[in-house]
Amino acid sequence: MTKSRRWQEIDVTQPLDGLRYEKDGEIAILTLDRPATGNAVHPGMHASLRAIWEDVRVDQSVRAVVVTGAGERHFCTGMDVGGDDVAASSVGNGPLDQEVLLTARQNRVWKPVVAAVNGTAAGGGLHFVVDADIVVAADHATFLDTHVNLGIVGGLENIGLAKRLPIGTALRMSLQGRDFRLSADRAYQLGLVDELVTDGTALGVAIEIARSIAGNSPVAVSRTQEAIWSSLETGYAQALAYAWSLIRIQWGHPDAHEGPRAFGQRRTPQWNPDPDATVISHNHR
Repeated sequence: MTKSRRWQEIDVTQPLDGLRYEKDGEIAILTLDRPATGNAVHPGMHASLRAIWEDVRVDQSVRAVVVTGAGERHFCTGMDVGGDDVAASSVGNGPLDQEVLLTARQNRVWKPVVAAVNGTAAGGGLHFVVDADIVVAADHATFLDTHVNLGIVGGLENIGLAKRLPIGTALRMSLQGRDFRLSADRAYQLGLVDELVTDGTALGVAIEIARSIAGNSPVAVSRTQEAIWSSLETGYAQALAYAWSLIRIQWGHPDAHEGPRAFGQRRTPQWNPDPDATVISHNHR
């Protein structure tokens, strides 16, 4: 089996090397679990991450995901570069959409992701930060990029930084390397971090936010996500046109009728997680 298909053989319900993947009701929790190496990502984890995100995609019971790191020192320190060949130890040399599949966004999975940054996020670990929908960080966390220190181009997660930070700060992180560390407090001031919390509480707060999101229409949430993220890749008019198409599609979904009906009846909505579901008759509204 080729490298690109290896993930299909992985059973995510079994223990995974360097990762913990758990489900708690409507919330999935993905933990980067290599605290002895700063929760760095080794090559064998790539296929497992791909399999996890596919499971998130197809499991309609999963409404939101929390990503965190084991321990309180490190969130993720990037790719494990213990060997001599850094490039070989990180990702392959094929097309981007076949090689870099660490996060929900990179796998085109439209379910909300909340990052619980419990410590240092460095290098490739920033993928999980910049691609998250909401970032919760402990007040002792720090953010830095070390690509140029290793002679590597910082050109993926760094672009994500430039989308979420002032360009000068993104460039300082990318060009100064380990000599520039962005504190959690400063990251919060600049918008990279959405919620700043005390030590030991990042995961709990992230789960609370994820559960709040999970209470809403899963299909409406997914399409809202897609509309907003897609707007970063297009012009304003084009982004509005695409968002309008998603709005119109949602009008035919049962949740667009169930939501107002439940509100009027003062009860909890019974959402339909199937994106392909359609309203059979408007007479039931």
